[in-house]
Amino acid sequence: MEKYKELVDFTLRYANIVVALGMFDGLHIGHQEIIRTAVRKAQEIKGTALVFSFANHPRSIIAPEHTPRRIAGDTMRLHILKNLGVDALVEIPFTTDFAETSADDFIRLLRQYFSPQYVVVGENYTFGYRGKGTPALLYAESMKYGFRLIVCASVMRDGAPVSSTRIRSLIEQGDLSQVNAYLGYPFTIIGTVIHGQARGRKLGFPTANLTLYEEYEHLPNGVYAVTVLYQEQIYRAVANIGNNPTFNGCDRRLEVHILEFKRDLYGAEIMISFYEKIRDEQRFSSVDDLIRQIAEDKERVERIFDKNFHLQENISMVI
Repeated sequence: MEKYKELVDFTLRYANIVVALGMFDGLHIGHQEIIRTAVRKAQEIKGTALVFSFANHPRSIIAPEHTPRRIAGDTMRLHILKNLGVDALVEIPFTTDFAETSADDFIRLLRQYFSPQYVVVGENYTFGYRGKGTPALLYAESMKYGFRLIVCASVMRDGAPVSSTRIRSLIEQGDLSQVNAYLGYPFTIIGTVIHGQARGRKLGFPTANLTLYEEYEHLPNGVYAVTVLYQEQIYRAVANIGNNPTFNGCDRRLEVHILEFKRDLYGAEIMISFYEKIRDEQRFSSVDDLIRQIAEDKERVERIFDKNFHLQENISMVI
């Protein structure tokens, strides 16, 4: 899959373009339906499936104080889009100047750079200055500009459309089961292992430490059953999100103890996928109590994956 950071004349590079439009934060099951529809249509007409989106959320320019945290990072987005069959991602910066683009000018932009055979959007898609552009406008202008419009209905779960906003709320609540169901893959963090304070190693449970960045959504503090992908191998692991209250606290971070793994991971990029919360983070009265609890956590993680052996298969969307 090719990736572009600026607009060029894509008609010189690709034939019979089908373009999916949207922000696609998190690439949840609703987004996946839009993109799969575009991919299927491109295959039908022996064309090219393109996704046109923005590198930053429009609110970061229009209303910075209301910019939502991101659900997934760039690496994750690329993995998922590639696995969905997308041929190219066009992801340009949303700037102050672009925010002034009218809905009519945005449609002309589509014609100029993509000349699409089909445009695929969700039913709640908006575009152009102050979001005045709607699927109805796209449909009204489709004959004039020579494309056909496909509007995908929202994917409904529990009586409401699946949306990035709903998923953010569920992440904050720690409802991991619903988060994973709405995403269509396990909630995942990709990061580089940093040096910690080596406490886990001294306790007999070495951990890989990752920084938690403010611009991304994170689950509540606690202990989780996770898998770790490292060098194309998947390992079972115990993850802790928190501040190490037993040792008087530290900056909030993600620590992962990988079962049956003894290699040095400092500086390595790993992918951590979350499946089930085991318990809340807690402060222990002694180090011995903490060690006993960690041993119990490991046993529980093993039981979770042994009982639900299919869980690790769900990661196929993101690798």
